[in-house]
Amino acid sequence: MRQKVLLLIALFFCGFVAQAQRLGASPEYVKMLTSQWKGERFADGRPKVPDIVLERLQHATLEQVWGYLGNKGYRNQVAKDWVILKPNETMVGRVVTAQFMPTRPDLDSLVRAQGKAEGRSQKGGINIWPIDILTKGDVYVADGFGKVKDGTLIGSSLGNAIYGKTGKGVIFNGSVRDMQELKATEGFNAWVKGHDPSYIKDMTPTAINAPIRIGEVTVFPGDVVFANEYGVVFIPAHLVEGLVSASEMTALRDEFERVLLQQGKYPSGEIHGDWSDKIKNEFRAWVAKYPRKLAITSKDIEAYLAKKDN
Repeated sequence: MRQKVLLLIALFFCGFVAQAQRLGASPEYVKMLTSQWKGERFADGRPKVPDIVLERLQHATLEQVWGYLGNKGYRNQVAKDWVILKPNETMVGRVVTAQFMPTRPDLDSLVRAQGKAEGRSQKGGINIWPIDILTKGDVYVADGFGKVKDGTLIGSSLGNAIYGKTGKGVIFNGSVRDMQELKATEGFNAWVKGHDPSYIKDMTPTAINAPIRIGEVTVFPGDVVFANEYGVVFIPAHLVEGLVSASEMTALRDEFERVLLQQGKYPSGEIHGDWSDKIKNEFRAWVAKYPRKLAITSKDIEAYLAKKDN
């Protein structure tokens, strides 16, 4: 066992060193990072969490996501304190990461040479390189080291390019410009640390689709992000489907309990505590008439109701 652990550590660091020679992560490196995901993948190695799962995640709450991840041992997944373009809208999508650092001439020249070797565009600024690889359903997540003035990673033109590619928006530990015009782009949203009329200056992209830090969170390429006006949560891909089922069950119970409380049919202690067989049967009938398609099945319902604490 000890030899196996040492071998895995050696393989990880070999992959890390190999990755350090590139700007964009290789598919093999991304697969290594996200090895607990067992489903379909994109060509770049990122997990391809199904669209239907992402659609169902839209209906979760921040607390439901936070609670599920905490129970799985992921206690540092929430980032808060954002300037939000459209606070009343929720955004869910698959993460593409980018890391920026303050420019120094020797680093910048190396990055530009490596970007050319990797076939990245030589027209326009090098800040467009992460945008070039975006696909439908992606959310562009960048660590701009919190820079606001001269730290504007996008303006309205690049924002519209991002929306055209992804149908989503951005999450930046950094800033944007053209906030007013970006707000007019229907469907686009942004969680940023500020906005400024200045252009990007003295920032160099040093990694694309590698692990980055956003606030208190380590973010992997291929994570699924859930963002609303209360915060941003980064969810490991292999946990998303279980989370959706669990959060939907919690939401269903909460909604059903509110219905019963408003009806006044039962004492509140019976509703909030262990359910009687009569209440369980009412719950089954209520779920059967639920107006929206659910991720959970009747088998999931029965397993949940069979638990002693229901």
